[in-house]
Amino acid sequence: GTVGQASSNPWSFLPIYIAPILVFTIGWRVLARLILIAKREHITSIADFIGARYGKSQGLAVVVTLIAVAGILPYIALQLRGITMGLEIIAPELATDFGYQNDSVSWFVVVALAIFTMLFGTRHIDNTEHHRGMMMAIAFESIIKLLAFLVVGIFIVWLAMSTENLSLIEVASETYQSPNIPTLLIHTVLTMLAIVCLPRQFHTMVVENERAQDLHVARWLFPLYLILMGVFVLPIAWVGQGLLSGTSADTYVISVPMAVGASEIALLAFLGGTSAASGMVIVSTIALAIMVSNDLVMPLILRRMRLAQRNHHHFSELLLRIRRALILILLIGAWGFYQALDSIHSLSAIGFLSFAAITQFAPALI
Repeated sequence: GTVGQASSNPWSFLPIYIAPILVFTIGWRVLARLILIAKREHITSIADFIGARYGKSQGLAVVVTLIAVAGILPYIALQLRGITMGLEIIAPELATDFGYQNDSVSWFVVVALAIFTMLFGTRHIDNTEHHRGMMMAIAFESIIKLLAFLVVGIFIVWLAMSTENLSLIEVASETYQSPNIPTLLIHTVLTMLAIVCLPRQFHTMVVENERAQDLHVARWLFPLYLILMGVFVLPIAWVGQGLLSGTSADTYVISVPMAVGASEIALLAFLGGTSAASGMVIVSTIALAIMVSNDLVMPLILRRMRLAQRNHHHFSELLLRIRRALILILLIGAWGFYQALDSIHSLSAIGFLSFAAITQFAPALI
């Protein structure tokens, strides 16, 4: 959604990049403290962390879990919409070729993501909730996303330089809007808090952390990654406005190459975007499934079963089945939000909706 934001206002996309950079360069001690406490207290989720801070309150953990589900389902729906929009541009006749309606594409996306999430996140039960295979897959997807975005960005800049009737300076001057400083500050602070409070971010940074030294590498590597991801945002937005003024700005990364016949570049852009979106969906869904199973479902089940009559293997199998079912239920719920939020055309607007809900955890967490 950053290209779409940059198309409406060239300043509005900056908080998405500046906020994480500030957290990892200036506020890294907060992250280090969270990791230290999580390891000491054997924390498995943000609900577990907040509940532990207040006397291991089960009721508080339940409230945090419910808020997280309500806040993150629209965020997962955002990723579903992004993948579906990309498919509709790359292969507009995909559904009809298989005898389905175009509305069915999102269902296929949900099923595919559910299968991948179960494969990567529920192969076994680990007391530390470490999923090394999943983290390797997410890292690989992040590399694919970066490479794809850089290639697409370089191609679009070359396209702008080789197109006679297109001047980036003219497009930039025609579409320029002055920055709204209060809004930028609010969005930056909101995003800084969300980087810590989002269940998928907390899970990746804190729960999945195995060595304290990893944070020191992330302090410079993650900001560098974000800078590289943000280099071509404005050029892509300007070229899209110059060539495809009537097209949704959120699709410029794919639609601009498609419009000039560069289908291979468009396919690469789609693969990069799909890698990013699927990674977010997988981690977010697993984080929510852990919270719901640990804080809602399992406490109810344990009250009704005698642990003395159940061995560890049976308990692990039961927990795996519950989490797999929860993954499917959560993704279906996200699909429902995807349908309900269809009137909100901006991807970034849905993202900030989730950010606003999740940052309610900040006072209790920090």
